[in-house]
Amino acid sequence: MEISKVQADSPGRDNRSNRSLNAEWIEITNTTRHPVSLDGWTLKDEDGHRYRFNHVRLDGRSTIRIHTGEGRDTRTDLYQDRRDYIWDNHSDTATLRDDRGRVIDTESWGGRHHHNH
Repeated sequence: MEISKVQADSPGRDNRSNRSLNAEWIEITNTTRHPVSLDGWTLKDEDGHRYRFNHVRLDGRSTIRIHTGEGRDTRTDLYQDRRDYIWDNHSDTATLRDDRGRVIDTESWGGRHHHNH
């Protein structure tokens, strides 16, 4: 299981429209041949925003895209239903954890990783 692709900077102006929010996404790919239940798994950014997967099953060798904005969850797309951007355009780290809180994968982008605490 890995974070396979990140689009942290949605194209166009960051006007917080739902369309713009949904153009910010992270893809997770099941690299095994077997289906995996993501129930209780979490995806988190450096600022501590957390998205929790509910009753999500990812088939073997398939990818699911997690959008920031609102929408109807499907087998290929999930929506966090947020009204603001999460992933920092310039630098951030996405962390995928399983239901026991173990880190499965992290993906960092951007320059210096300065943590704003």
